[in-house]
Amino acid sequence: MILLTLIASILIASISIYQFKREAKDYHQERLERKENAIKEHINFVLATTTYPLTEKNLPLIFKDKIHELSDIHSLQINIYSLKGKLLKSSKASFSIDTVAPPIPNYILGLIQSSIDKRYVDVKTIDSKKYRASFSQIKDLKFKPLGILNLPYIQDDGFYERELRNFLIRLGQVYSFMLVIAFALAYFLSSYITKSLKSISLRITSTNLNQKNEKIETDDSSSEVNLLIDAYNSMVDKLEESALLLAQSEREQAWREMAKQVAHEIKNPLTPMRLTVQSFERKFDANDPEVKQKLKDYSDTLIQQIDTMSSVASAFSNFASMPAQQNETLNAVVVIELALEIFNEEFISFEADEPEIITIMDRTQLIRIITNLVKNAIQAIPDSQVDKQIGIKVKKQDDSVLIEVSDNGSGIDSQNIPRIFEPKFTTKTSGMGLGLGIIKNIIENYKGTITFESEIGKGTVFTVTLPLIKN
Repeated sequence: MILLTLIASILIASISIYQFKREAKDYHQERLERKENAIKEHINFVLATTTYPLTEKNLPLIFKDKIHELSDIHSLQINIYSLKGKLLKSSKASFSIDTVAPPIPNYILGLIQSSIDKRYVDVKTIDSKKYRASFSQIKDLKFKPLGILNLPYIQDDGFYERELRNFLIRLGQVYSFMLVIAFALAYFLSSYITKSLKSISLRITSTNLNQKNEKIETDDSSSEVNLLIDAYNSMVDKLEESALLLAQSEREQAWREMAKQVAHEIKNPLTPMRLTVQSFERKFDANDPEVKQKLKDYSDTLIQQIDTMSSVASAFSNFASMPAQQNETLNAVVVIELALEIFNEEFISFEADEPEIITIMDRTQLIRIITNLVKNAIQAIPDSQVDKQIGIKVKKQDDSVLIEVSDNGSGIDSQNIPRIFEPKFTTKTSGMGLGLGIIKNIIENYKGTITFESEIGKGTVFTVTLPLIKN
């Protein structure tokens, strides 16, 4: 509305300016024609009553005194030229017969001669003022040309300019008042229209899938607003249906993920147990003097893995996510070395900076971290590779246990690096991709960190930092 008012005011002002200028131009043109016709009637009367012969040479004598009288009557300067454009007589007070006045230009003489009414009006602008000069032939009683009548006319637009200025001021006042009214109307109309929209906006902003959303009820008579409210209420109904379906889907997905995780946790101890049994069968010697000690070590390893499976099964039966931390005082070096006993690969080496690094943490979770990392390192080395190396280093650094598991396998592709700890992501043909994600959660539960560096063709180094938990 306001924009339309501004456009209308600009159009009216532009048209008014054009109209005033047009009227001023027509007025001056008609005024000059009226004065010219009146002066010509007086000239014809003078020519009819003069005693001088009507010739071009006698024009200065005929109008010697009459030209000033005519100029005073019509309040206009009068100049009489010969047919060739030479000034013969002028009503200008400062005019002297001996002064050489400029003749009429030849192009004006040609235009006068070529026109039907033998007349031409020359319009010029000098110092921002418009000048009109009328040129027409003076004829004798037999319509024979005697000379050329010139009437200089200064176009005074002061009156029209004042009128135009006053009109524009009044127009500006009217439209200013209209703009104020338009602003006020726009404000009240927008307040009325947006009142319902604000309440709808606030309700939409507070709409959430995880809560009970209320429908909007209003008595607004606007059909557009009612359509918007109906659309919102319909959306709320559909949102509630979607929330129910989503909740059901999330529960089913949670059960599936829990089943996968539990299966993975149970499968992890089974592999070391199988390897332990196979190693026992292959290396058992009844005549070995240390057979009892070796039998005890194998039994301890199996018991540890069985305890791990038991804790997972108990956790699943109690609807817990994973086994809770059962912290105990232990020597991290000994536990890690014992966890490596289940692996028969001769290329696995173990190194500890200190014989004892005493801390308090869950034994089974520490074993799970080591077995997962070592198993991944073994799988990262191609079977066809001749020189295989896996190194486990343990050292105490400040108030933390630093564990490094390195291999000289094929390395991790750069595009897989950001996803390496994602659940269910794996680059192997077997497995569910939960191992690294699980141990990352275990490490972070102890406020620790796990990082890695990898280079294609040279291998990978996983670094685990676990704080020393003290009583």
